[in-house]
Amino acid sequence: MQTLEKPLERPLNDSLVIAGRTFHSRLMTGTGKYRNFDEMRQSIVASGCEIVTVAVRRVQTNAPGHEGLAEALDWKTIWMLPNTAGCQTAEDAIRVARLGREMAKLLGQEDNNFVKLEVIPDSKYLLPDPIGTLQAAEQLVKEGFAVLPYINADPVLAKRLEEAGCATVMPLGSPIGSGQGLKNAANIQIIVENANVPVVVDAGIGVPSEAAQAMELGADALLINTAIAQAQSPAAMARAMKLATEAGRLAYQAGRIPVKAFASASSPPTGTVRG
Repeated sequence: MQTLEKPLERPLNDSLVIAGRTFHSRLMTGTGKYRNFDEMRQSIVASGCEIVTVAVRRVQTNAPGHEGLAEALDWKTIWMLPNTAGCQTAEDAIRVARLGREMAKLLGQEDNNFVKLEVIPDSKYLLPDPIGTLQAAEQLVKEGFAVLPYINADPVLAKRLEEAGCATVMPLGSPIGSGQGLKNAANIQIIVENANVPVVVDAGIGVPSEAAQAMELGADALLINTAIAQAQSPAAMARAMKLATEAGRLAYQAGRIPVKAFASASSPPTGTVRG
């Protein structure tokens, strides 16, 4: 009796490494826009994520929906990624990044020097300021931060930020919370091909097929918030995004077939029955 071979599994060493720290999940999630803390907690568990972003300014000021956020999650099992959301200048982002590092220490993550850098002066489209982002990144790297900068899908800027010492680059797929999907796929692919640090696609992903597409391009990880938090069932969408991230990563490793302009028969032409 013929035995079936064991199904192919993901490589055991296929881990995400950022600033020397190892993570097994390639999906990051956020804490904003959830209807309540219960939905947020359930979604984080369902996503399998190990990194969760927290808007420092909103926690510091107890903004609506963020009261008690720091105490709502178990920071012994989740790595906090403080972000500088709401900052419009490099100077403001640097100040908030320092507050974020102190906040992480207060929650028991003494060695957490991560910061998701956002410098966004544009209130309508929420597009990041490339000059302010680079200026802030250069200073924060000097201060020992592991900087994860949120940027437009600009290959030149991505390389400049890498050369400045950033731990990752985080190009947007499309504007924050828009659900438009990957509008910058060609540029993201260029960034992936030239980067020597992890590339994290952040913003714009709306459905799991788009998450899989980003990973198939070769992105190292994804950061997804609105598509999960605002779904009718956030926990179900979180699990769907988890599976899509894993499927896209495995597909990228497997290597897709070439795209052809003509058909190619699946069955060999030899040995066919002739009438």
